Amino acid sequence: MDSKDIEILDILDDDARSSVEDIANMVDLDVDEVESRISRLEDEGVIKKYMALIDWDKAGEESVYAAIELNVELSRESGYDDIAERIARFPEVETIRLISGENDLQILVRESSMKKVSSFVAEKISPLESVRDTVTHFVLKTYKEDGEVFFESEDNKRLSVSP
Repeated sequence: MDSKDIEILDILDDDARSSVEDIANMVDLDVDEVESRISRLEDEGVIKKYMALIDWDKAGEESVYAAIELNVELSRESGYDDIAERIARFPEVETIRLISGENDLQILVRESSMKKVSSFVAEKISPLESVRDTVTHFVLKTYKEDGEVFFESEDNKRLSVSP
């Protein structure tokens, strides 16, 4: 991997819909070379997925996001990777990370209701033998995600009141 690969990745990370022609112009390579590099990066698993960032509130879809933190008890037979791999198989799990601090793992989920999130934790996560305890944080509002601002336009901003 070289600096041109990194430039291509930065462009795709910012806008996955960038055309190969535009990327070629931005990184000063020919189109065939950019196509070849992108294909190689896909084959190597560096590029995992192309995706859209959706504002589900604007789409009119009721969604509840939650960050669920877990304390886990490791055994001689299993480590964090084993537990994370098992939890990652649940379709409700969008993201799972090993974190520092008071808890060990963080799971991000999106469901249609708080009740569904609660059921997921109670019925699928808490019963796992290695899970000692859970803490669920419900997302009340998203202001920025994956570098994209979700603020309302300037016209809708609340004016400050001063004496």
